[in-house]
Amino acid sequence: MTTHVVKSWPHLYEQILAGRKKHEIRKISDRDYRTGDEILLQEYDQEAGCFTGRQTLVRITYVTSNEYPCALSGGALGQDYCILSIELVSGDGH
Repeated sequence: MTTHVVKSWPHLYEQILAGRKKHEIRKISDRDYRTGDEILLQEYDQEAGCFTGRQTLVRITYVTSNEYPCALSGGALGQDYCILSIELVSGDGH
């Protein structure tokens, strides 16, 4: 299992923390995302150009990609991208 550390913009971070957003679209060529890996999401304010200090941990429950496609992902996803199904592991936001 790997823990990936990535940026998350505030409006997306809040939805994940609230349990409403249960997926991430990420560039798979940057990292070798696998089911069971964890992602440490660090909230990043793109307007201010800095991290807010808030972070939360999610677990990857499924990876949809061109390698592991669904009915549409072979044509809908670019070769370098994947959809990660995620569940909240630590939701304190700090």
